[in-house]
Amino acid sequence: MDSKITTKRVIIGPDNFKKVVDLSSTSKIGLPKGQIDTDFLSQIKPGNSFEVHGVKYYVLNCDTFDYIMHSLKRQTQIVYPKEGAYIAMRLDIFPGKRVGEAGTGSGAFTVYLSRAVGPYGRVYTYEQREEFYKLAQKNLSEFLEFDNVIMYNKSINDGIKERDLDAFFLDVRKPWEVLEEVRKALKPAGHLGILVPTTNQVSESLAALEKNGFYISEVSEIMLRKYKLIPQRLRPEDLMVGHTGYLIFARKLE
Repeated sequence: MDSKITTKRVIIGPDNFKKVVDLSSTSKIGLPKGQIDTDFLSQIKPGNSFEVHGVKYYVLNCDTFDYIMHSLKRQTQIVYPKEGAYIAMRLDIFPGKRVGEAGTGSGAFTVYLSRAVGPYGRVYTYEQREEFYKLAQKNLSEFLEFDNVIMYNKSINDGIKERDLDAFFLDVRKPWEVLEEVRKALKPAGHLGILVPTTNQVSESLAALEKNGFYISEVSEIMLRKYKLIPQRLRPEDLMVGHTGYLIFARKLE
């Protein structure tokens, strides 16, 4: 896949304005007051500013967080950054690792995994639904830095091609139904992570993990509370995302 990462920019301005734009686009870029051309924006180095109708804006490189949260097109629930970084740590993912994933969904966590395993690692991601598979393909083509993702438009119920994977991550409706296939794909002592939204899914998964010979290391939930960026009145934001999912972590036993 050809990456468009180098053409992505983030424009920030007053009142928490933030917009991810693509310099390769020929369309005008709309701002709260007025608009600018991409040719004009491409001349501004990241970290510098410009003004439109007396309003100052800054230009930054687009990082993974901004792409996933402010640009990536989604038709599914995504793995949020607050879970993504913790999952990567618990699955011991670093450059060179071979990691499996199902389902791909909109591809948000796939982008994160690709950057985490680096140019010499591999991500093998499975998505059963064709519309999500095509959406993820497009999202990945917009931001992948490395050509290290292998995508499958199939259910892992029909089998996982890879073997001796270092880790596997499951974000599917009934993870307990595919643990036998995941076990075959993992190397001995390989890491497994599962994300489910409800407690009854946690219970089903725990029972199936014990049955399929996994050591269960943790069940957890991560909450993130943001604060208003006003030094004189520092306080939490009025609204927060209270729940996104439960995390289950396990290791394959022989």
